[in-house]
Amino acid sequence: MAKDDPKTAIDAGGLRYRSKVAGSPFSATGAFGAATMSCFLCGKHRPRAQLKTRKLLGKAQAVCAPSCKELEELLNKKA
Repeated sequence: MAKDDPKTAIDAGGLRYRSKVAGSPFSATGAFGAATMSCFLCGKHRPRAQLKTRKLLGKAQAVCAPSCKELEELLNKKA
């Protein structure tokens, strides 16, 4: 079954998707420390406070701290 076509229209300025919310869901709330980054290993977006840097492939990468699995279990317990 095919999906319905989105109901959008191109206005005079050439813009489309007027119903979409502007901006990114990952935008910072003001302070740089409040921003999110994605874990290099699992790809999930986390606050920077929940990440640590680890040298992978010769470069420092942000990864979940203490590990992706442990952090996910800890967050699921709180929820």
